[in-house]
Amino acid sequence: MIAGKHFSPAIFILPIPLLFRTTCYYYRKAYYRAFFQDPTACAVKEPFKRPKYTGERQFPFVLQNVHRYAFYLAAIVMVVLWYDAVIACTASNADGAGRHFSMGVGSIIYLVNVVLLSLYTFSCHSWRHLTGGCLNCYSTNSDTKTRHSVWERITHLNENHALWAWCSLISVAVTDIYTRFVATGAITDFRFFG
Repeated sequence: MIAGKHFSPAIFILPIPLLFRTTCYYYRKAYYRAFFQDPTACAVKEPFKRPKYTGERQFPFVLQNVHRYAFYLAAIVMVVLWYDAVIACTASNADGAGRHFSMGVGSIIYLVNVVLLSLYTFSCHSWRHLTGGCLNCYSTNSDTKTRHSVWERITHLNENHALWAWCSLISVAVTDIYTRFVATGAITDFRFFG
C-alpha cells in the first residue's frame, strides 16, 4: 500500500491529539457525566449503588494520568503546526528561488485553526502547573515573581478552557474539510496576495 493512495499519513500523528483530548480535565468532566452519570446532578439521587470509590487510582482510570505526557507531545505538534502555518502564508517565487508572502482563504482558515489549537493546548491545566506549580512561595525572588505572572495569565486562559476545546475541535473539522475540498479540486483556494 502506498501511503498517499489509501490513507493519509496524518494517521500516524492522530494518536497524539486523541490522547491529549481524551485525558483532558474538561473532557473527563464531560464524559464522566455523560457516560457514567457521575455526578448525576445536584440533589439527584445516584442511579445505582457504586462500589467503593477509588477515583483515578485503578485501571482503567489510572490511564488518565498520562495527560501531562500527552501535553508534552501536543506541544511538539503545535510547533510543527505553527511552522506549517507560516509556510501556508508563503508561496514559491516564479523563478523558484525563495518564497514570498501569499495569503488566501486556506491560509486564513489554517491560521485561525492553529491559533485556536494553541489556545486550547496552552490553556491546559498541565501547562498551568508546569509554569507556576510546585512553588511554595512566589515572592522570594524575581524568577518566581515572573513565573507567578505567567501562571496568572495562563490561569485566565484556563478559565475558558472548555470554550477553547470546542472552538478548536470545530476549527479542526472545518480546516480538514476545506483542505480536502481544495485537494480534490472541488473548490479553488481564493488568494488575496501572491
